[in-house]
Amino acid sequence: MPASPPTAARAPLGPGTLLWRHAADVRSLLPGAAAGLLQLLHPGIGAGVTEHSAFFDSPFDRIHRSVPQIWATILAPDGDDRGRAIRDLHRGIGGVDEHARRYHALEPETFWWAHATFTWEIFKAAELFHPGTLTAEERERMYAETVTWYSRYGVSMRPVPADYAAFQSKFWHVCAERLELTPAAARGLEIAKHGSDTVTLLPVGGPRLDRAGRIVAERPLRLVTFGCLPTIVRDRFGIPWSPLDQARFAALAAANRQGYRMIPTGLNHWALRSMLRYIGSRTRDQRYTPAA
Repeated sequence: MPASPPTAARAPLGPGTLLWRHAADVRSLLPGAAAGLLQLLHPGIGAGVTEHSAFFDSPFDRIHRSVPQIWATILAPDGDDRGRAIRDLHRGIGGVDEHARRYHALEPETFWWAHATFTWEIFKAAELFHPGTLTAEERERMYAETVTWYSRYGVSMRPVPADYAAFQSKFWHVCAERLELTPAAARGLEIAKHGSDTVTLLPVGGPRLDRAGRIVAERPLRLVTFGCLPTIVRDRFGIPWSPLDQARFAALAAANRQGYRMIPTGLNHWALRSMLRYIGSRTRDQRYTPAA
């Protein structure tokens, strides 16, 4: 009989743990647009977003609805209940994509990839935007905490890699072999490259506020989005990235590392919690309802 794949180890997750501290930091959200693109490039997720949301009319609404709920599965005391509620929201998301392939949001590898992009996002933020670096032991411990995080959804643990090295290997393999330019990803890349006068960046506010937000945010958002993406993804999908872009991105990351030294940790965590609560409260009536 072939040997069973090793089971991913779990570690306690709560206030003070590595994952909790990094997720509670505003910087954890900086690679979020890149993580969103990685999701849209997955055929199952891209198809689900295309058929079961208003993504093409309001691409950022999905982010505004989802991120406060997902981060709460780490930071809120009732993270387990919140995780299962998110799982239940996906029960009815399935169908057939434009290539006549069946998909479902709760298919184990598809659901794992969505979570894997968030795991990658937090590790990427720690790598790029924090002044220190995680030791090998800390990476393993924080990865084990992400396994506990994933278990809160109450789905199959079969796709979860056993350790951080296995996670990196599987993540790279999906990027190299599985991702494709879905219609949703093509639309997301178009917005990231060229901007859009019709896309709303903010969940609230009038046209003037949104226009001002685009003027301020679009260029650095494009730089951070493409700069955080894995090189193999930029290369596979022809995403423009020059040596000058890399130099600008490195300078922006360095400025973040230095600037956050002057922000008290308590203020940093308060800012993230307040922002997530505010966005969550403003988008609550737009969320999916559980499938029967």
